[in-house]
Formats: sequence, structure tokens, C-alpha cells
Amino acid sequence: KSQEPSAVLYDGMAAGKALGSEIIIVDTAGRLHTNKNLMQELAKMERVVKNKFSHYDLSSLITIDANLGQNSFVQAKEFSDYIKLDGAVLTKMDGTAKGGIIFSLYRGLGIPVQFIGIGEDLSDFLSFNREDYVKSLFGRNK
Repeated sequence: KSQEPSAVLYDGMAAGKALGSEIIIVDTAGRLHTNKNLMQELAKMERVVKNKFSHYDLSSLITIDANLGQNSFVQAKEFSDYIKLDGAVLTKMDGTAKGGIIFSLYRGLGIPVQFIGIGEDLSDFLSFNREDYVKSLFGRNK
């Protein structure tokens, strides 16, 4: 039986709390920033966590495909109109020619990139280091 996303979230959070989980990761994949109903559901899920599970620190990250370039800015802007975004995960960062969105995300929306993906293995999921990234843009990453 299909349940409302906020109810599924609540049940999962309650189960995590009962098990003594310190960290609970919620993946809301498939949210289209152009679908107002899906975005309103996302805002409701944020309210559920804030109101019913306030003992957890809430951190919301948006996952962005580096191949999409500046179009991702519009997506992040739309998401940030509905929920507070604390950071971004930039995927497909297997080259320094990609990732220009890093600058506009931070300057335009105050959203820092926290993680990058450079492949499909777990070892390809890395903390973002801005100094290394800027050096690599200028060919000084040794």
C-alpha cells in the first residue's frame, strides 16, 4: 500500500530513534524542481523532522550532476525556495573542466559543495577540498 512520503519518513525516523541511531540518512531521490507538489512534499518532510525529531541535527544536501553545468543553479534555487540547503554533493566530477557550478552555488545561494563524486565506487566519494579544486583549475595540483 502506498503511503504519503512524510508518513514513510516519520516511520523510518521513529524506527531509527527506537534503535538508538545517531545518524539517519533520508534519500528523496526523484524530486523534480519543476513539480510543485513534489517540492511541497519535500517541505512537509523537512517540517516533520524539525517538529517531531528536533533532537537530531538536520542537514539537507542537494545532489547535482556536474555535467548539467549552470542549469543546476536553477534546480538548487528552486529547492532552496522550499527547504534550507546546507550543502551540495557534486557528482561526475572526473575532470576539472566540470564544476563551474561550485562558484555560483556558493556566491549566488550560499550553498557550499561538501562532497564530490569522481566515479561509482564508494572510494570515489570524497570530501570537497576547495583549495585543491582551485589549484587543479590552474594546473597546480601536485
